Amino acid sequence: MTKHPSAARVENDGREQGARAVQRVRVVVGLSGGVDSSVAAWLLKEQGFDVVGLFMKNWEDDDDDEYCSTREDWIAAASAADVLGIDLEAVNFAAEYRERVFAEFLREYSAGRTPNPDVLCNAEIKFKAFLDHAMALGARGIATGHYARVRRAQPPHGVDATGSGPRFELLRGVDPGKDQSYFLHRLTQAQLERTMFPVGHLRKREVRDIARRIGLPNAQRKDSTGICFIGERPFRAFLGRYLPTRRGAIVTDDGRTIGEHDGLAFHTIGQRRGLGIGGTRGGSGEPWFVARKDLERNELVVVQGHDHPWLRAHGLRALDAHWIAGAPPTDDGTLAAKTRYRQADARCALVDASGERFALRFAEPQWAVTPGQSAVLYRGEVCLGGGIIERADR
Repeated sequence: MTKHPSAARVENDGREQGARAVQRVRVVVGLSGGVDSSVAAWLLKEQGFDVVGLFMKNWEDDDDDEYCSTREDWIAAASAADVLGIDLEAVNFAAEYRERVFAEFLREYSAGRTPNPDVLCNAEIKFKAFLDHAMALGARGIATGHYARVRRAQPPHGVDATGSGPRFELLRGVDPGKDQSYFLHRLTQAQLERTMFPVGHLRKREVRDIARRIGLPNAQRKDSTGICFIGERPFRAFLGRYLPTRRGAIVTDDGRTIGEHDGLAFHTIGQRRGLGIGGTRGGSGEPWFVARKDLERNELVVVQGHDHPWLRAHGLRALDAHWIAGAPPTDDGTLAAKTRYRQADARCALVDASGERFALRFAEPQWAVTPGQSAVLYRGEVCLGGGIIERADR
């Protein structure tokens, strides 16, 4: 079996014995220009890996300094590579990104759902196109600056280590405020075998401390935000360039029309701001929230109050299921789920998992469960996989 460039060595801060064992094993690191990937490259180099940096350009439309500053990112990555003393290559995956990620992104919005492009971007670009390119460069593995960890799975009691079953597990990052396992839940066993997350065992402040200590020029650089590889920009105006405007009524839960929307695609479940009905009052006088989208009538349904029953879901149904172990997890009463990145874990039961679909029931109702977002399951620190939310069950 192919030897995995052990993430455990990274988590143990590169002890000398581990460093000697992996001497000159080539690892390609995705250098974005940010501090996390730069420190990841340094950690691997300290362990004796033959580290090569790869800078990915994945968006070309209106790539300017205002929103999507590829040139600025490239300069930051090149400056960090120079300090680290590693080679840096630039590669253009713009065609793959547009075909595999952005086209699906637009299809989902057109269908009235709210997709998470970072999940698809990781599965299709960072750990597929990037991984394939790295292998062509003679690498044994890749590394990124994600806050997550990889662990070789322990075989069940009584099962030989060479038996069937998952060989690698995806774990949460140690820093709970930066953990990115949610975005990585679609990775496969083959991808995890060749992937390392060197900063996953560190907290963000520790990463910045390392960067300052070794003199990285991006030690204090602000973290990137916004759409994966596209950047942070006025979202409605950006989306409006690709999707047609189709005006419709904004209606209340009792059927009253109180405003007009520019298109269902521009709104999401739980949205409070940007509805254009801030001055509309009635009933409780509380703020309005988006609760539903009626595609057939082209109506945006809003309710008053954060705790309105229409904003609470007792369960959900999901499709396009992906399980990291290759099969659905056994529900032993310890499962929890996230239905959005920043959400706290929600205890749940896996009540049905057949084929590419599954259903969850929550121990406590969850707020603003949104079709198109990912429902990701965990057992403790282990990320098990998940799927795309099809609908919320109330």
